[in-house]
Amino acid sequence: MSSFSLAPPPEVELQPGKPPILHVEPPGDASSWAAEHRDALRAQVAEHGVILVRGLGLREADQVGAVFAGLAGALMTEREAFAPRRTHGPGLYSSSAWPANQPMCMHHELSYALEVPGLMLFACLSAPGQGGATAVADAERVLEALPTGLGERFEREGWLLTRNYNEEIGASLAESFGTDDRAAVEHYCRAHAIDFAWQPDGSLRTSQRRSAVVRHPLTGRRCWFNQIAFLNEWTLDPEVREFLVDIHGEDGLPFNTRFGDGTPIGEDIVQLLNSTYEEHTRREPWQAGDLMLVDNIRTAHSREAFTGERQVLVAMAEPQRLSDWCPTPEASRR
Repeated sequence: MSSFSLAPPPEVELQPGKPPILHVEPPGDASSWAAEHRDALRAQVAEHGVILVRGLGLREADQVGAVFAGLAGALMTEREAFAPRRTHGPGLYSSSAWPANQPMCMHHELSYALEVPGLMLFACLSAPGQGGATAVADAERVLEALPTGLGERFEREGWLLTRNYNEEIGASLAESFGTDDRAAVEHYCRAHAIDFAWQPDGSLRTSQRRSAVVRHPLTGRRCWFNQIAFLNEWTLDPEVREFLVDIHGEDGLPFNTRFGDGTPIGEDIVQLLNSTYEEHTRREPWQAGDLMLVDNIRTAHSREAFTGERQVLVAMAEPQRLSDWCPTPEASRR
């Protein structure tokens, strides 16, 4: 991630429980405005970890793509997605397909990948009737608030993500890896420290061990950076979990997380993680036309349950290979 001048733009609204909000007059050309104010906006992200820009009047996917490119340059192609997305252009996606009545709890995008986005960009084209906020939480403060012993264990062992790919739930092989060719999938797994095994029915099971705590590449400060709670079985709606276990078995869930040594993570720990996030959550309901920039390493984000139509476009930028991105096991040679 690049560094920027910390001179803040005017009219930034700072309120407890909310992300910083910059109110602007609707510009004639949003992409030109974004390019002109890029450094000032990025300075706010460097200072606060997030900035919400209100008043740009974003309405079309092409317009959003141009604004994102002006702010971040080249956008990343997503790999290892956990849920399907619709593609609106190179590196420009819909929000992950997820039931509207179920929240997506706090997480850092692609924190289980070896190459992670340093910057997340969001744009709201259509705001829901109720709920649906993309809330945020400071990863440094979350780590400080966790019980010392638990934080130290995760920092020492990391966390383990297991996935079972099928055509029924979650992202398919093609949606996750960009191909369903076995040889290409195996090559990707070996190159990205992912253990894999093809099941008798032809489906793929993977596991990957990653760090739960990393140092921010600019500040050097320790951040709670993972998807331990979000992708754990105990975060699923109880009825959904019971259904999936009945159909696929305990080891056949589409995704699950464990301690780095393979020990199961109890429901009490998942509840503790989610309650700690909630204590540090800042939220602001979307309005149509809003733009939000998020430092993906310093700041976790969520998607709250909602009613009505919600259309939020997403992009990832500034890929990072973190220097302390270990422990990582040797990838399988199967």
